[in-house]
Amino acid sequence: MPELEIKKWIHSDPAIMMGKPVIAGTRITVELILEKLAAGEPEDQILSEHPRLTREAMRAAFAFAAEALRADVVYPLEAVA
Repeated sequence: MPELEIKKWIHSDPAIMMGKPVIAGTRITVELILEKLAAGEPEDQILSEHPRLTREAMRAAFAFAAEALRADVVYPLEAVA
């Protein structure tokens, strides 16, 4: 998804959800969408739970997260014993 389209869907405002990236016009954070998917919730269930969320907005959240992880940063993970 092109960056301009991501900016159409994803906004960050310090006055909304402490500045976390949200779907424009909502308080639905990118983080919440990713957490629900990671927990195994199907996309259709997430969409039905959040009527203002669209499939296109979810795709923008995925694209935003992917872009954020492309930064030249190392994310150390703790070793699992």
